[in-house]
Amino acid sequence: MKTIVIYNSRTGFTERYAKWIAEAAGADCMALSEAKKRDLSTYEAIVFGGWVCAGGISKLSWFKGNLDRWAGRKLIVFCVGASPMDSPDIAPALRRAFADSEWAKVKAFYCPGGLNYEKMSLSSRLMMKMFRKTLEAKKDKTEDQREMLRIISASYDISDRKYIQPILDCLKN
Repeated sequence: MKTIVIYNSRTGFTERYAKWIAEAAGADCMALSEAKKRDLSTYEAIVFGGWVCAGGISKLSWFKGNLDRWAGRKLIVFCVGASPMDSPDIAPALRRAFADSEWAKVKAFYCPGGLNYEKMSLSSRLMMKMFRKTLEAKKDKTEDQREMLRIISASYDISDRKYIQPILDCLKN
């Protein structure tokens, strides 16, 4: 099956996952900026990856805007975020990303990435700093809030090739 993996990455985690998926699936791989210039009609499977920010998936509107054009193809979305795989927020966020009618056309997956403050834009670093300060100021923090504060205090990487397996399985079936 001729497959392409298209990604939008800001700090490198989504790009890393896209390249791992493409390598394992024998697929073409390119950044969204390049894919927008290409004719994708020869691909039987289109995999799109975007990073998670504030519960949304970056550039997902581009992908969703092409759903009708890509009818009959295997369509997969993966998103990469800073939360660990077992976060209870992941499933509801994925569910909200698509309308009921779109779920019949798309399979969606989450891959944990991390935070890389050195590669973040200034506005993203400031947003994270404000979030951190808000958490620090809370007097009666819950265990989850203390853990979140610990996690976001520095850059970290929890990405792992094992998280692409469900995506590869979906491509095969």
